[in-house]
Amino acid sequence: MSALSLRLPTSLHRRLGEVAEKEGVSINQLVNSAVAEKMAALLTEEYLAARGRRGSRARFAAALAKVPKGEPEPDDRLEDPPSRVRRPARR
Repeated sequence: MSALSLRLPTSLHRRLGEVAEKEGVSINQLVNSAVAEKMAALLTEEYLAARGRRGSRARFAAALAKVPKGEPEPDDRLEDPPSRVRRPARR
């Protein structure tokens, strides 16, 4: 394990201590967890972007073409189809 010297504003350090105490963990454990969560989010974003660059509409269409035609199995049916979400127009 390695050590890291970190400078934080006093207000953030104080709040960090309060949250760590409330969670019943040390500041070190809370910071480790927060860094791990952030890294996981960033690495997941990178992974998905790389997977997206490898994809193609032609291969997607080919995969969809393999799906048999017909009604879904009873367990696969949606009771109420989800409503479409309208997004505001871009400006």
